[in-house]
Amino acid sequence: MKLEAFLNPKSIAVIGASRETEKVGHRILRNLVDSGFQGRLYPINPKAAEILGRKCYGSVREVPGNVDLAVIAVPAQIVPIVAEECGMSGVRGVTVISAGFSETGGDGTQLERELVAICRKYNMRMQGPNCLGIVNAGNFMNASFAAANPLPGSISFISQSGALGSTILNWAFQNDIGFASFISLGNEADLEAADFVEALAEDEMTRVIGLYIEGVKNGERFINVAEEVTRKKPVIALKAGTTDVGIRAVSSHTGSLAGSDIAFSAAFKKVNILRASTLEELFHLVLAFGAQPIPKGKNVLVITNGGGPGILAADACEKMNLGLPALEFELMEKLRNALPPHASIHNPVDLLGDADENRYGFALEVALQSGKVDGVIVILTPQAMTPADKVADIVVEAKKRFPDKPLLAVFMGLDDDSYPIKTLLKNNIPNYVFPESVAYVFGAMYDYSLILGSPWVDVSKILEADDEEIKEVLAEARKDGRVNLTIEESIKVAKACRIRLPHAMVARNRKEAAEIAQTIGYPVVMKIVSPDILHKTDLGGVILNVNIRKEVERNYELILRKIRMAMPEARILGILIQQMVPLGKEVIVGAVRDPQFGPLMMFGLGGIYVNFLRDVSYRLCPVTKSEAREMVEETKAYALLRGVRGEPPSDINSVVDVILRVSQTMTRFKEIVEMEINPLRVYGEGNGYSTVDIRMTISK
Repeated sequence: MKLEAFLNPKSIAVIGASRETEKVGHRILRNLVDSGFQGRLYPINPKAAEILGRKCYGSVREVPGNVDLAVIAVPAQIVPIVAEECGMSGVRGVTVISAGFSETGGDGTQLERELVAICRKYNMRMQGPNCLGIVNAGNFMNASFAAANPLPGSISFISQSGALGSTILNWAFQNDIGFASFISLGNEADLEAADFVEALAEDEMTRVIGLYIEGVKNGERFINVAEEVTRKKPVIALKAGTTDVGIRAVSSHTGSLAGSDIAFSAAFKKVNILRASTLEELFHLVLAFGAQPIPKGKNVLVITNGGGPGILAADACEKMNLGLPALEFELMEKLRNALPPHASIHNPVDLLGDADENRYGFALEVALQSGKVDGVIVILTPQAMTPADKVADIVVEAKKRFPDKPLLAVFMGLDDDSYPIKTLLKNNIPNYVFPESVAYVFGAMYDYSLILGSPWVDVSKILEADDEEIKEVLAEARKDGRVNLTIEESIKVAKACRIRLPHAMVARNRKEAAEIAQTIGYPVVMKIVSPDILHKTDLGGVILNVNIRKEVERNYELILRKIRMAMPEARILGILIQQMVPLGKEVIVGAVRDPQFGPLMMFGLGGIYVNFLRDVSYRLCPVTKSEAREMVEETKAYALLRGVRGEPPSDINSVVDVILRVSQTMTRFKEIVEMEINPLRVYGEGNGYSTVDIRMTISK
């Protein structure tokens, strides 16, 4: 197993173990003792002979035998000294609980660098610093200072917040919910979330991985690891920091619409991580995935003793695109013969308000036998005639008889400490307070079943492009110290990518402009060419539909005059004379390089309203053909492209091709920071598109 020194150590040294019960070092040692750790345990404290009945050692170097994991809880200033001793003693891993490192800035950051250098020197891995610790309940190891010892279970949880992690452990303990492992990441100076996700993929006890993150340090590694792991077991993430406060200030429409949260959403979608939007949703999902089998299909049968909750559950299932099939005829007849005349034998199956445990048991038996049913939702409302305790026992028995189908419960209006709820949870049947919650969970489980059944997609196919031409253009711009390519340079890059553009040339004077217009053919568009001007229309730098030579010459001078008044310092390289293209459906295709995950593709309605309508979809590059198609179909633009009110469909395939070419260019040329085609005018099916404007930015 990867990271065995952390997840399955045979020996642990607690450096900073204390006799004082309020100290962190004492709590860690106490948790290891109380959790029943089966390996060798060495308290390290030069001022004590023994703690909690265990012999103390003055230093890790005095320990008689190998130490797999050293848990360090001493003042930050002496942590590097202790780490050096660990390295010299052959310790394989260190969990640094101590705070006072990069989270404090200044000297703390330098201290953390020193600590990492020591770990690198001895090929010793480090968790933390500034973390809560690590727990493997299956191995009876609680090397943390959390207040509770979790029960063994199948859920593993990784958290960038120690406080949130401690809260989750307490919640699990109070609700008799078991954990396989709990990992607090701290500052992630060495080991990161991806390292532990990768290790837990091999852990037989772990069925589901919950993840609380605020950011990632190495987005590429995170993506590569998660893409592999989610094919083996579900990963459910709660991402904090989702508001517009975190959006970067960039120049293009693409960049201004792509905040860090959008990048994370695209990353999660790319690698099949299921995203929870709240802590409650995270709990709901990990409970189900940790205890129930993955459904083989989307068909759900609802059993209830109350019509209203059954209808709510049915509505919620419909919204989650789940099926609500009727049972086979012979099974419906069984229900009809066994249930009261007024009971509903359709889906939802309404057992009526006086339903007892026998009625529930019979309905569950019939439902779980059905070949049309992939999972069951059983709802109980508190009625005087319905014995909730006995029904809970019946549900547990039904689950034991049919372990291959997910069975989720909604026992409403009961206390968490009540016998029915405790009984369900103890027997790995999650209970949800509301019907909508259980439908959401089943929908997520079905979505994951599709992930498991989907084939790997090869994105290695290379589209034709002139890489050498692109390299030359980028090199010339960087040589001049420019980050914004001129329109002329952007056109060269687009043509090298085999993106079709209308005829265009740059004129350096009005006579040349007129000759170019004559060559291209009227009507033409005239656009200012300046590396300092991105939004040309806003400054009067664009004139459309110019039809005669005199207009070309007059507009040439007019554009120059407007730009010099608006931006006297702007460098003007000429005016682009471009073929006027026919009207069409206007969309935007863009990409921006996210600092954590790399290039992020965007598609949506184009033109000047893109920022206001915000009808956009995103994917991480490299984008596959199916992902490019999904991007188009997720937007309102798709309705326009398909054709509305008798309009013929537009050439969607050509839009997909443009998305793929931009994606490939951004993936292969890391110096390109932003690339945007807006608007891209799309014509009728088979008639392609026209690139009206293209803009590119590169790194310094």
